[in-house]
Amino acid sequence: MNYDNILITGGAGFVGSNLATAFRRDFPQIRVTAIDNLRRRGSEAALARLAKHSIEFKHGDIRNPEDIKEAGPFDLIIECSAEASVHAGYQSSPNYLINTNLLGTVHCLEAARHYCADVMFLSTSRVYPITQLRNLPLEIKGNRFTIPKNKFGQGWSATGVSEQFSLDGSKSLYGATKLSSELLLTEYNAMYGLRSIVNRCGVITGPWQLGMVDQGFVSLWAARHLFKGDLSYIGFGGKGCQVRDILHVSDLYTLMRYQLENLSDLSGQTFNVGGGEALSVSLAELTNLCQQRAGHTIKLSQQTESRDADVPWYITDTSKVNDLTGWQPEHNLDSILDDIFDWLTDNRRLLEPYFSPK
Repeated sequence: MNYDNILITGGAGFVGSNLATAFRRDFPQIRVTAIDNLRRRGSEAALARLAKHSIEFKHGDIRNPEDIKEAGPFDLIIECSAEASVHAGYQSSPNYLINTNLLGTVHCLEAARHYCADVMFLSTSRVYPITQLRNLPLEIKGNRFTIPKNKFGQGWSATGVSEQFSLDGSKSLYGATKLSSELLLTEYNAMYGLRSIVNRCGVITGPWQLGMVDQGFVSLWAARHLFKGDLSYIGFGGKGCQVRDILHVSDLYTLMRYQLENLSDLSGQTFNVGGGEALSVSLAELTNLCQQRAGHTIKLSQQTESRDADVPWYITDTSKVNDLTGWQPEHNLDSILDDIFDWLTDNRRLLEPYFSPK
């Protein structure tokens, strides 16, 4: 890759730290700087790992443009920072969410404009409206929601949700701030010639993800089974039939590396990025897979009432990114879970306090 300095925002987070170490591994001549405000519990655990890979860490906050400036010049910014909980703001002030996810993006784009840098923006599948996703013609088969093969519409089918799915309607403040950031990036691309790509990511997972109740559910599910904590099926009848597709973070890196190496051809594109139908799993199915690996069962409660921002089914239709890049995930569902369980087992003493119920 033709870069000298990469800045990764949210660089002590799960995705950011994994991308930082992967770029340093494959391109040791590139200076990689990670900036993070360390607000999220557990992010401090990444600092030793970043230092081990000779990644420069800056304790800063993208809400403050001076912090980005102090991180030094860069020719590529990978924007991973976010208040990433879709439930943020529902029962509290949205100020931190909006100032981080929207105003922070403005500061990052202004810095990119100043340095004439390329931009890789990690957005989210939650830009798609909640009501429209809930209104899809779902049925229950086994332990999961499914869409019948003969049902389809604009931007959706049993294969998943594509970039053509409607954006009209409420999508939570989290989703709205990320979509707004996408729109700003489009304008910076057109007005200032910034080369950029938007990846609307689904559920990214793998080792070093300190999953919480409101995000990172795969690692949370695995850890609670291994460390014998409690879990709940929340909403949509409380049976755990809701479905997501998942993607190993190293497969995300492989795609991003290809995109950056071919940025002249791909700049300005927006992609839905996830594991697709083959890597989809319901909570009930995930419970069974975790039980098999942990060798025991745990207490699972049921809450039938759905929360405002929850959706029962989302699978990523990756046809566009597959067609334009040839990329396909290398990790299957079993290998993803094996990686997570191996990581949890090898680092049990370090990780158990983070995954203990609060």
